[in-house]
Amino acid sequence: MGKLSHYGSRGEVRMVDVSEKVVTTRTAVAQGFVKMSPAVVRAVRRLKNPKGNPLEVARIAGIAAAKRTAEWIPLCHPLPLTHIDVTARLCQNGVEVCSEVTATAQTGVEMEALVAVTAAALTVYDMCKALDKGMEISGIVLVEKTGGKSGDFFRGAKAAVTHNHKNNHKKTTRSRSR
Repeated sequence: MGKLSHYGSRGEVRMVDVSEKVVTTRTAVAQGFVKMSPAVVRAVRRLKNPKGNPLEVARIAGIAAAKRTAEWIPLCHPLPLTHIDVTARLCQNGVEVCSEVTATAQTGVEMEALVAVTAAALTVYDMCKALDKGMEISGIVLVEKTGGKSGDFFRGAKAAVTHNHKNNHKKTTRSRSR
């Protein structure tokens, strides 16, 4: 069926067959941003949020989501992740979330990194929405990926999140999960 072997004879979409691909170590980094009002940033900094520390809960949510990416994204292969690192950094006008995911597998981990950032950003929103429903989630991008047949991809030296936030990292949480 050539290059479009993941399409059936009637145009239906199928999971890509990766059985012939080489197992390599693959890493992906993604990031996003939750823009907040100064009042919400102050509340997060002072841990005066009704639901608790949104940075820590977002970190955990990102890790859990990365592990379940194949359940979120149709046709995405479930992967044996060997490393997940999610950070949530309080900046001058919001929270920057970043993830790094690694697996030794036959297909890449870009979706796992993007899902981790998305879930972490949504969690920050959920935990702070009682203070301000006008927060904005944006700038969710793949920053880099390494390994695999298609080669490496680098967006640049950490993609500039387009919110002109200053990296005044008042509170940072990091985690490593296996």
